[in-house]
Amino acid sequence: MQYDFDVLIVGGGLAGNCLALALKDSGLRIAIIEANSREQLQNSPAGDRALALSAGTIKLLQAIDAWKGIKDVATAIKDIHISDRGHFGKARLSSKKQGVDALGFVISARDIEGHVAELVQQAGIKQFCPARVVGLMSGLESVNVSIKQQQSDQQTHSLNLAARLLVGADGGQSSVRQLLEIPQQVTEYGQTAIVTTVNTSLAHNNVAYERFTESGPLAMLPVNAEECSVVWTRKHEDAEDLMSLNEEDFLASLQACFGYQLGQLCLTAPRRAFPLSLIRAETMVSGRTVIIGNAVHQLHPVAGQGFNLGIRDVVQLAEMLQKQHHNNADVGESEFLKGYAEARQKDHDQTIGFTNSLVKIFSSDWLPLAAARSISLAVMDHIPFAKSVLAKHAMGLSGRLPRIGSRQ
Repeated sequence: MQYDFDVLIVGGGLAGNCLALALKDSGLRIAIIEANSREQLQNSPAGDRALALSAGTIKLLQAIDAWKGIKDVATAIKDIHISDRGHFGKARLSSKKQGVDALGFVISARDIEGHVAELVQQAGIKQFCPARVVGLMSGLESVNVSIKQQQSDQQTHSLNLAARLLVGADGGQSSVRQLLEIPQQVTEYGQTAIVTTVNTSLAHNNVAYERFTESGPLAMLPVNAEECSVVWTRKHEDAEDLMSLNEEDFLASLQACFGYQLGQLCLTAPRRAFPLSLIRAETMVSGRTVIIGNAVHQLHPVAGQGFNLGIRDVVQLAEMLQKQHHNNADVGESEFLKGYAEARQKDHDQTIGFTNSLVKIFSSDWLPLAAARSISLAVMDHIPFAKSVLAKHAMGLSGRLPRIGSRQ
């Protein structure tokens, strides 16, 4: 059986589903291919991770009508406290001083992923799920995609699909990127992120903490009324030692690193460890295919910009696709896709450069550099313009925000 679409989206996670929602009223024929069942996605341990949504991302979620259904389960970040362990430098960012209600929000991946998936289903968008892409080939007028779809009787069914454009939104292990043999540039940080959740004996008051240490940053993000999500970056060998500790000893180490700003800490979720690296695909475009989100870039979690950068990929692509379709032009045409890649390059370079610089500057215990960064934080804390620039980076507002149609 042959199915024809304008846009085929591989990946039914946040990036793919958000793109589908952004295009649902565009007149384009769209469909999603997702390898995992909804039950598998909902029950995945990855759903436990906390996502820091920048103010810019909130605006984009509002534009695709995805924010109002999750705002009540998201926790506002009213202030950000930045410190350098063992040094005097500190900086504080305030939503009030920036003239906004919040600098961002924290939400569990499971809550936002489940809601966006439900909106896709309600919109009646065609889905092939669970189904895996096993082959693809770009032609002059279309891209042909071969998939194997899982049936209820555990048998697979092969389908050949054709579209004007294929979008790879299938994450860091992107099958689309692999099938296209797009190389990646990998920078190893020699660090592992330990992720968990803690209860705090003192109220967090909607403050997010970013504490830099000689072995990596420690982030404490407010979730719920009395809990914080922990993202603790350590050198590989240190992380292995910490993961091997019992709960009491682990908490003692965490408390010693963070301090007692939030009082006594108590674990409320399992510990998980993830090795960290900076990964960038060498190109976003191949034939009639474009890759977006984590398929293109995977960032260090410092400053929490990875998901927010991916959402900006989604919205800019949706905006450009709508214009291309409105002009009765080919949405998979090579010059159009080249234009999209060029439009995203500056944001990618700036965001990745900013994140990478933070890792390098704040993960060093070289005394002159440690003194310089401490002084810089202290000076920044007293210069409104410098604070404003840093706040705009944190809120994802340092560049122009793409617009989708006229929805607010």
